[in-house]
Amino acid sequence: MHAQQPTLHHFVALSNRWWHRTSCKFRAFCSSSSSSDYSNQSRGGLPRFFSDVLPPSKGGVVRMQGDEFWHMTKVLRLSTNDRVELFNGKGGLVRGNIQSVDRAGLDFVALEDPKMVPPQMPQWHVFAAFGTLKGGRADWLVEKCTELGASSVTPLLTERSPSVSENRVDRLQRLILAASKQCQRLHEMVLNPPQKINDILPYKLLLL
Repeated sequence: MHAQQPTLHHFVALSNRWWHRTSCKFRAFCSSSSSSDYSNQSRGGLPRFFSDVLPPSKGGVVRMQGDEFWHMTKVLRLSTNDRVELFNGKGGLVRGNIQSVDRAGLDFVALEDPKMVPPQMPQWHVFAAFGTLKGGRADWLVEKCTELGASSVTPLLTERSPSVSENRVDRLQRLILAASKQCQRLHEMVLNPPQKINDILPYKLLLL
């Protein structure tokens, strides 16, 4: 006899019971997450930007190009000798300043050795999944999931929305990065590939 596959109804019922038991813990987690993962970073601190590669040590130089370079120089009007921070989305953080700027990019020089900030270890992990949302609601959801410390988000493939465009996925990834910088989050939330709900339910139910 085949085991019954978990359904959306089972998932919602189980999630509701689990959420009722842990709502108080969730509020405590939200209040603590703003001070532990980046405890010494304040809203009024140095401007922070993303870079896949950080300088290996004090005095090391990293080249900044693309969107972050444009944001630094065209939006914030930063220039030579201005101090900023770089993070890599994996807990790495380093302070430095802009050494030089040209038409194609800028050079960042580290003023200290990079730090590795370990991720906060909550009592449970938050995984979010969502179908097609209209009117910018998906953007809002991804932004809030990032700010509240969710581990990952997964776009769902449904009967009415059987595909998610690459442009949409790219946009969600940029939103996660922007929200991570805005809320001073050092460990970037994972954006999973679009999946059907039956493909993710067994795994998530085991984690619950």
